[in-house]
Amino acid sequence: MAAVAAETASITNGEERRYCEVSKGYTPFIAGDLLVAKITPCFENGKIAQAALTHRVGFGSTEFHVVRPHPQKADARYLLHFLRQDRIRREGERKMTGSAGQRRVPEHFLAELEIPLPSLPEQRRIAEVLDRAEGLRGKRRAALAQLDELTQAIFLDMFGDPVMNPKGWPESATLGEVAEIVSGITKGRKLNGQRTREVPYLAVVNVQDRALNLSVIKRIEATEEEIQRYQLRRNDLLLTEGGDPDKLGRGTLWNEELPKCIHQNHVFRVRLTSSGLDPLFLNWLVGSQRGKRYFLRSAKQTTGIASINMTQLRGFPLLLPPLQLQQEFARRVAAVEKLKAAHRASLAEIDALFALLQHRAFRGKL
Repeated sequence: MAAVAAETASITNGEERRYCEVSKGYTPFIAGDLLVAKITPCFENGKIAQAALTHRVGFGSTEFHVVRPHPQKADARYLLHFLRQDRIRREGERKMTGSAGQRRVPEHFLAELEIPLPSLPEQRRIAEVLDRAEGLRGKRRAALAQLDELTQAIFLDMFGDPVMNPKGWPESATLGEVAEIVSGITKGRKLNGQRTREVPYLAVVNVQDRALNLSVIKRIEATEEEIQRYQLRRNDLLLTEGGDPDKLGRGTLWNEELPKCIHQNHVFRVRLTSSGLDPLFLNWLVGSQRGKRYFLRSAKQTTGIASINMTQLRGFPLLLPPLQLQQEFARRVAAVEKLKAAHRASLAEIDALFALLQHRAFRGKL
């Protein structure tokens, strides 16, 4: 699952194993097949890709549905772009079955999807247009990634490798000792006739690695007591409960982007109670290799999906450089963020164009 890159709809960092190691307990597929994540939150995060293989057959997580286009009827890239639409993602989420944390998109959802099928040459033309637009998005994301690497370099220069701690920063405190950590509101809970009102809430898909994705914001009925309990405040650190193992420790700061916003139970809220930590430094520390290794050791893992609980999060071992140094790091990051803001604005325009192209493409208007 971790090898599927949602943003590019591609498979990265695949590994080779002997057939006897993967013949059981894995999902087989062939080159050109489309892999669609079935489990939450991977499906909502857009884990869909086309298999590009150096061998005839590949194997992956059992949490994938495999879609094999009929070569005389459907172009694979056309189908890939169709399945990546936000509309399809929302419909699939509504059709999920299973208990909380283990909900999955059923196979019949994909089997029963109605897909507009123009001629194969027209499908290929549409796919080519969308591929080119996706290429522009990729270039802008690459520019943002380079700026992220700059910030990472600043972090390492100021604080050293957080795993080895070569600068000898104090590391006896844990996250639970300096912060209040809570889970969020549960969908489908019983309200027993209590008065509620509708408010926006953040789901796992909204919380990215040091960034928020607010393109789709859901709303939920909540009581006044629940709103008070779960309402987010500026500089709250939001961390996801689980997903791909390499995404453990994924989180970002809340800067009151929405009024009266709360969070769901698969998103942890970390609110500092100590003045000795800067929130931005904490965000980078938790998301560093120190955090990822700790969470990977502590996490519960099943079929390529990993999750952490509140006890493990509270036990995260901190590094505590001088507060003045943390604040200087925050000032330097702010300068980089100004550059990133310009790139994000450009990417948002390209994303809007891409969404418009998608909308027109599958309605015969491209």
